[in-house]
Amino acid sequence: MSDWPHGPESRTCSGVGPQQVGDSRDRADAATMTPSENAIAVAKNRASGLLERLERALAAGEIDEEGWYREVAAVITPPYLAGDDPRRQSGHSGDEAHWTQARSLIVDAIHRDGAFLDIGCANGYLMECVQRWARQRGWAIEPYGLDIAPELADLARRRLPRWADRIFDGNALHWPPPRRFEFVRTGLEYVPRRRQRDLVQRLLRDVVSPGGRLIIGAYNEEKPPPSGEPPVESLVAAWGLPIAGRTERPHYHDPRLVYRAFWIDAPPA
Repeated sequence: MSDWPHGPESRTCSGVGPQQVGDSRDRADAATMTPSENAIAVAKNRASGLLERLERALAAGEIDEEGWYREVAAVITPPYLAGDDPRRQSGHSGDEAHWTQARSLIVDAIHRDGAFLDIGCANGYLMECVQRWARQRGWAIEPYGLDIAPELADLARRRLPRWADRIFDGNALHWPPPRRFEFVRTGLEYVPRRRQRDLVQRLLRDVVSPGGRLIIGAYNEEKPPPSGEPPVESLVAAWGLPIAGRTERPHYHDPRLVYRAFWIDAPPA
């Protein structure tokens, strides 16, 4: 799986995939919400029902963490592989203008030359785009990719043979990186909720280079958030990690939402 679902156009874990996620149990979850709550939840994340069901099953001991990953991959991977353009193979159902609006804000976090690792790379399209968008701003980026689904990593290698030796498959929680990276992009939703802090700490400790930058996003959130503070950023800040910067831009379709990303700087050597 690659980028886990954030919204209608998400480049999910690996835009067909998230829009078709869910079974009767997921729809039952949605039925317990008010119409307003359900509309926002669907707009933010078409796979929210699946994720909540898996979180409950994990907490109840009905599945283990490997089962969580297997269920996610079983739902997400086939639609990605069936995509007929590079955006759909990256979990995005919109056109190029929509993709650019939703994803190019990631480059706001890039402030120098360096190696960029896309965790949840799917078919590698974001790797290509980040290199191009960064070049337009004067930065030279060397892209790398990691996906938990071997089938999606294979797709990326076939699409990008020049970078085949830079595309890996594995779980970011324990994947042994061949090097450190100046920029690492991830999403918290790629792992079970109880492991999200572990993911961030592990990436900062073992994958981001000293003085490098961990980028979290892009993802959809309400504008303004109900609490007054961006929820994902607030969660990470509560772990005692200083937020070095943030960016947002309007959602392509839904005025209730914005695309957001933020970043954490690793300590220097």
